[in-house]
Amino acid sequence: MNQNLFTAVCKGDRNKVKELVNSELAGNTSPNVILNESMIPAIRNIGERFSKHEVFVPEMLIAARAMQAGLDILSPVLAKAGHKALGKVAVGTVKGDLHDIGKNLVSIMLKGAGYEVNDLGVNCPVEKYDAAVQNGATVVLCSALLTTTMTYMKDIVDHFKSNPNVKIIVGGAPVTKDYANSISAHGYGSDAYEAVQLVDSLFKSA
Repeated sequence: MNQNLFTAVCKGDRNKVKELVNSELAGNTSPNVILNESMIPAIRNIGERFSKHEVFVPEMLIAARAMQAGLDILSPVLAKAGHKALGKVAVGTVKGDLHDIGKNLVSIMLKGAGYEVNDLGVNCPVEKYDAAVQNGATVVLCSALLTTTMTYMKDIVDHFKSNPNVKIIVGGAPVTKDYANSISAHGYGSDAYEAVQLVDSLFKSA
């Protein structure tokens, strides 16, 4: 592990992350090693601390952005080296809802964890999720911040009921585990870190 890179991601120091990633690549360190031994452990660490209320949304956001800065450098190198993602997922805020902070955190953390992420954006109708599944996503994560929009999650779950290969995870401020169970979602993430853990478990059990 490059402790300096680990610390830079955790602290959200984007410039330091870019400098250290470029330095590691210049020293012929494998991009997989940079990602798997320093950056992924860092973003998982900050996610775990967020779950324990040791850090909060602002710290999570700056760490996620620092992670993204490193990924922007590593992604083309990984692609050239034939790196394979752990799996393909889609992330989007449901129809009628324009909130994206939580969705963006989940998206960046999933990318950092090694998944190929199709970020669908906000105000996503069923058709948008369906297109992502047609494009290979097998786990779909739906976010909502309003009680008036979270009910649309049931439409998404119902749409994919006939496809046993697609798993739906729901989350967002008004969403609860009980609600997720009531609409037969495959999982509920109370925060970005838990969402990544759920995706991990779904791919491992597939």
